[in-house]
Amino acid sequence: MADLSDRRGVLYPAKLPSFYRQPADESLRALVRWFWIPRWDLAAGRVSRQELLPFPASNLVVEPGGVSLAGPTTGASHRDLRGRGWAVGALLRPAGIASLAPDPRAIQDIQVPFDAPDLHQTVLTAMRDGDETAARDRAVLAYSAWVAERLAPPDEGGLLANAMDDLIASDRTIVRVDQVAERLGTSIRGVQRLAQRYVGLTPLAIIRRYRLQEAAQRLRDDPALTIARVAADLGYADHAHLSTDFRGILGFTPSSYRRHPDHAP
Repeated sequence: MADLSDRRGVLYPAKLPSFYRQPADESLRALVRWFWIPRWDLAAGRVSRQELLPFPASNLVVEPGGVSLAGPTTGASHRDLRGRGWAVGALLRPAGIASLAPDPRAIQDIQVPFDAPDLHQTVLTAMRDGDETAARDRAVLAYSAWVAERLAPPDEGGLLANAMDDLIASDRTIVRVDQVAERLGTSIRGVQRLAQRYVGLTPLAIIRRYRLQEAAQRLRDDPALTIARVAADLGYADHAHLSTDFRGILGFTPSSYRRHPDHAP
C-alpha cells in the first residue's frame, strides 16, 4: 500500500493547493505508485510557486489542455500556479514507464506532450463533475481503466527494477550501489542497467534523491534533530556531506532550509 502521507517530494507542504492522493488499485501497483490530483483557484495576479524535490520517477499528467509525460529530474524543480486549474497525474513505477518511454533518459528533466486523446477526454469529462469528491473518484477510475488497457504487464526486468526502487526507498542504510547489487543478487553493472532502462537516472542519483528527500522531511518535521544526527541516520559520512548534497541539488544549506520552513531561502 502506498503511503499517502508521504510528502518527501514536497519542499514546502504548507504552500500546497488542495491536494489528493489515491493508491493505484492492487492490480496496477506494479505500474503506478499512486494517482495525485491538485486543484487551485488563485486570485487574479497571484502566483503560487510549488517547489519540489521530485521522486526519482516519471509522471504521466492529464491537464485541461492535454496529456504530458514528465521525465525523471536530476534536481529540484518548481511550477508556478496561476488562476484556476487542476491536474490528474500518475506517479509511474519503473515497470510502468517501460510501456511509455523506451529510454526514459531521453526525457530527463523535460515534460513532453503525450498522445492519449482517449485518456484526456475521459479524465476531462470526470473532472467537470460539480462535486469535487465525485470528480476525483471518477477521474481516478477512468485513469485506472486506461492504464489497465494500455500499459503492458511488467516484464522480469521491470519487476526487478521495482524491487530496486522499493529497496532504496525503504532502507536508509542503502547508500552505495554495491549494497543494492548485493541485496538484489545481481552485479553493479546489472543495477546500472536497470536504473538507466527503467528509471532514466543513475542508481547513485536514485539513492541520493531518496536520502535527500528524507533529510529534508526530517529537518522540516523535527526542529529538535541536529543536522549531524540526520546525516548520521541517513548514512552520510558527516553533516558536511549532507550540506554538500543540499547545496548541489537545492541551492541552499540544511540550516537555511530549516530557518525558512515556508518558503525558499
